[in-house]
Amino acid sequence: MNKVFKLALASMMSLSLVACGSSSTSTASTAETGTPATEATEGGASSIKIAMVTDYGDITDQSFNQISHETAKAWAEANGAEYTYKRPASNADSDRVNSIEQAIEEGYNVMVLPGFAFAKAVVDVAPTYPDVKFIVLDVSQYDFDTASGQENWSSPNVFSAIYQEELAGYMAGVAAVKLGYKKLGYLGGMAVPAVIRYGYGFAQGADAAATELGLTDVTMNYVYGGAFAGNPDITARMDTWLANGVELVFAAGGSIYTSYGEAAKNAGKGKMIGVDVDQAPVTDADYGEGFTVTSAMKGLAPTINMLLDAERDGKWDEFGGKIENLGIVSSDDLTANFVQLPSSTQFGEGFTEDDYKQLVADLASGKITVDNDTAKTPAEWSFKSLKLTDEGSMG
Repeated sequence: MNKVFKLALASMMSLSLVACGSSSTSTASTAETGTPATEATEGGASSIKIAMVTDYGDITDQSFNQISHETAKAWAEANGAEYTYKRPASNADSDRVNSIEQAIEEGYNVMVLPGFAFAKAVVDVAPTYPDVKFIVLDVSQYDFDTASGQENWSSPNVFSAIYQEELAGYMAGVAAVKLGYKKLGYLGGMAVPAVIRYGYGFAQGADAAATELGLTDVTMNYVYGGAFAGNPDITARMDTWLANGVELVFAAGGSIYTSYGEAAKNAGKGKMIGVDVDQAPVTDADYGEGFTVTSAMKGLAPTINMLLDAERDGKWDEFGGKIENLGIVSSDDLTANFVQLPSSTQFGEGFTEDDYKQLVADLASGKITVDNDTAKTPAEWSFKSLKLTDEGSMG
């Protein structure tokens, strides 16, 4: 993350972040939560019309789409701006383009587009509408270059954030093993870079913790469900995992966690690690108190708030045309980081809040490094203590 961006980011975060998860507003300055409590700037926000377009799934996925929708909606309500969302007719690029262009034709001038699948749509649409701003999440330079057939594609009306998911996954893996779980599972969604980084980081963290503790019996079942939602086939696989003794599953793929949740509920056992946002409030209500041990989170909400604030305040040019890789920005204020564990984490004797703070500091300083090479397959990963069973992809 470049220095200028980091300073701007820290300044905006300290001014604009508050609790997310409903349309009401309250004050807090954390990347963990993240809906704005700022009042409308005179003449600034009144001309902003925000449209969020869903990626795979919908705005009830308790993850990527929902947090993006709720954050943009809450910002609009707090700032006197207009807001709507669109769900494409299918997962085809042409339908994403149609949804974006429909919103633009209706007068919306800021697009919030969460998900790697938007690369082609952004490349096709953004240059045609230079006065429309595009806030894009999880689309990398490689994605844009592949979609455009160019090197270093960019557009001054486009900002994209990608995240160091491997760090959040690593934290969750360390926490899992140090809290006493030895039979682990990773249920990814589709095998796209963000999901791979979460899983690879999770495995590395579990391996590091097992090595530190001198454990030789930590195992991990690893599979990509091939979807970002639960289905009967995935539920059946989770039934098998639980029957074979798996204790804790990191479900990283939108609402794919529902398959594991139903299997755990039927089996009367099993714990979960959530993804992207703090999933404990919802999953605990659905599957029992204490079901979600922690969540590997990334700062979708503060990213959206930061860019909407910039557009409102006439500072878009500080961000437009950039792709930023967001991760740890503070080893002191843990809630300011764009990858983190939530305050709902079930800290215990084996992994305390002080242990977590030290882990973040070691990651921030480079004392601990985490491989994020998504070109490697699980068969190519190397571990000292963890025994990993690669089950491939179900889709």
